[in-house]
Amino acid sequence: MKTGIHPEYVPCVITCTCGAVYHTRSTQPKIHVEICAGCHPLFTGKQRLMDTAGRVEKFRRKYDKTAPASKK
Repeated sequence: MKTGIHPEYVPCVITCTCGAVYHTRSTQPKIHVEICAGCHPLFTGKQRLMDTAGRVEKFRRKYDKTAPASKK
C-alpha cells in the first residue's frame, strides 16, 4: 500500500435520534443517523410514526426552484 494516500482510521461514535450510541471505527470521528437497528420497524416489529412531513418539507425546500417567468 502506498503511504500518505489513505484516510486515517479512528475510533467513531455513531449516534441515533432514538438515543442509541454505537462505538466502532471509521474515517470520521462522529456520525449521526436518523434510524438504526434499535428503532427500525423491521428489527423491532413495532410500527412507529416517523417524521415524514419534516423530510418532505426539507426535500421541497432543497429542490423547489421556481423557474423565472419568461418574458413574452
